[in-house]
Amino acid sequence: MPKTATAVRSAPEGLHLAADVLVLGGGPSAAWGAVAAAESGATVVLADKGYLGTSGATAPSNTGTWCVPPGDNRHTVVERRWQRTGELADQRWMLRCVDTAYRNLLKLSEWGYPFPSEDDERLYIANLRGPDYMRFMRRRVLLAGVTVLDHHPALELLSDGDAVVGAAGVGRQVEHDWRVDAKAVVLATGGCAFRERILGSAGLTGDGYLMAAEAGATLSGMEFTGKYTLAPHGSSLNKGLPFRWASFHREDGSAILGPTGEPLRNGIGDREEEVARALIEGPVYARLDQAEPALQGWLRQGQPNCFVPYDRAGIDPFSDLFRITLRAEGTVRGTGGIDIVSDDCATGVPGLYVAGDAASREIMTGAVSGGGAVNSSWALASGWWAGKGASTHARRRGGKAFRNEVRPLGQAGLRPAASPRADIAATEIIEAVRDEVTPLDKNFFRSGAGLEKSGERLESVWRDVRDHLQGEGLERIRTREAASIAAAGRWSVAAALHRSESRGMHRRTDLPGKKLSLAHRLVINGVDDFRIAGASERLAELAS
Repeated sequence: MPKTATAVRSAPEGLHLAADVLVLGGGPSAAWGAVAAAESGATVVLADKGYLGTSGATAPSNTGTWCVPPGDNRHTVVERRWQRTGELADQRWMLRCVDTAYRNLLKLSEWGYPFPSEDDERLYIANLRGPDYMRFMRRRVLLAGVTVLDHHPALELLSDGDAVVGAAGVGRQVEHDWRVDAKAVVLATGGCAFRERILGSAGLTGDGYLMAAEAGATLSGMEFTGKYTLAPHGSSLNKGLPFRWASFHREDGSAILGPTGEPLRNGIGDREEEVARALIEGPVYARLDQAEPALQGWLRQGQPNCFVPYDRAGIDPFSDLFRITLRAEGTVRGTGGIDIVSDDCATGVPGLYVAGDAASREIMTGAVSGGGAVNSSWALASGWWAGKGASTHARRRGGKAFRNEVRPLGQAGLRPAASPRADIAATEIIEAVRDEVTPLDKNFFRSGAGLEKSGERLESVWRDVRDHLQGEGLERIRTREAASIAAAGRWSVAAALHRSESRGMHRRTDLPGKKLSLAHRLVINGVDDFRIAGASERLAELAS
């Protein structure tokens, strides 16, 4: 019989639980982390900003995985992928990931997940239908005895001065505060989409980044936020695959030309740059006229939600021109996040672990996007490692009481450094950040001068957040999200300015080439007065 969390106090005063492991988040990495910890014998609480099973970018998607079966070919596949990562990924981590992800895909099959069969009746385990997958994982989490707190966003971590010992937040629907005392915490809170309108991004505001940094953890890869995905104009559908078979046109119907003067075809991958340049100049239209009839049927069957916006608008995308845009995806399909310092996804802060998009994926994808497949396998693997690591840490603590008085760590958006000001609103803060980190001419194409200006503006925004932004009751959710978005934007721009080269999705128009001296990760340490160092320097600090 699975062990369950202990109630310390319940409503009306607020919810207070105690457990071995607390998982924050509601996507696949959170679910895998909770299951791994519970199967290791830990009592586990999972607190999600939304509803476990529908939260995050995976739930509304049809996502592939980086599925590489065991064998001699595995090293070849990893080596080939590594060649595309801008020399920043680590092949040992990549091999660990494909191995653990493959074993967890087999676990899904053993547990009864309904994978489709191929023509030879073998199960096709490389693809996961987001809604089915996350609904299945919710059941598995509950079956493991995990206490699930839906609609309970975390606002801050708790510390006893030596280690992270839990978290606190507010129940969105019940409108009371909650606290979970835990011997270890797994941050699986996802990336930061900077409030861009993309599928599953509403709750992806970088909360985990700020909480981790306040606890003393570091971040890396924050400069790699230049991933954009094509979408129908006015739609949140950031599913770029069909645009592989598109032609592109200006508002007057003339064809957009590629780098060698031919009409542009296939707008994903390297050709996104041509589309981005055209979009900076004016409206751009597309038509999926490169897809043969048989392929059109396959696309509709394999990616049905891609065609909902067209069908609702009465557009046949294979024959009609329709307006498009590029949606910024921040660190969701970017790379940056909380730095990992050990194989069990520890952060370097005792008691704090990280998984999924909340973690930096540089060790997996380097300077390029992990897209859906690599990021999906990373969630399968890192969630498992973090859950196991957190449960091991909890066992080591045993029945020890907290060494000192527990204190909350949250600052910006919760406890302003100066007096609160009513004229500083969360919505305005978020829009000010978006103005610097989502426009194509500032973030897709970057320059030193532009980054310096954006950095100055974001420093001004941050001062307002740090000194004056505060909410009461449920409004604390919004102010804390605004603070997290502001922090993530500030770190992203500062790291981009520090990386004085072009590498992967980090494109400097003033510095177009790669520098051998920058073939390493940039690690950010601190919140208010932060500094940026090379990964080797940070490791030396930890060793000392």
